[in-house]
Amino acid sequence: MYPHKHKITSHAFFSPGDDCLNAIIDSIDEAGKSINICVFTISDNRISDAIVRAHRRGIRIRIITDNQKLHDMGSDIKELAAMGLEVRTDNTSNHMHHKFSIFDEVRVLTGSYNWTRSAALYNHENILITDNLSIVQDFSREFDRLWPDMTPFITGPESSFR
Repeated sequence: MYPHKHKITSHAFFSPGDDCLNAIIDSIDEAGKSINICVFTISDNRISDAIVRAHRRGIRIRIITDNQKLHDMGSDIKELAAMGLEVRTDNTSNHMHHKFSIFDEVRVLTGSYNWTRSAALYNHENILITDNLSIVQDFSREFDRLWPDMTPFITGPESSFR
């Protein structure tokens, strides 16, 4: 009856374990043109490696993250910025605590899951991935609202990142 109507697909993943981690990495690896990442922190090298692979494939990647978590031991943000990725941080004493990513403007990944190794190993967390266009547009609007107000993070080329 509605041959042009898109069937919405959504999937939930849970940790501890590698389900959330693999969902993030698979989503990054499958991106074809753009990834907008808005997360509290990135310290899991397996996720950072996937981001680097996508960057090297020519995928446009923009990252918004928390200005305080940027300096945590194990944070990969400085190295990602040194590789030329667009990174911006909040400039307040409050936390930029979102955890979502938009892939090719057609799929969103969100949930409580922190992009850290502890989240995979120990924490009870979750991720939801959906291609529901209304939800994707809501998250895209939030990313686009935040981006101009965030502070560009610039670092030198002294990266020791893989």
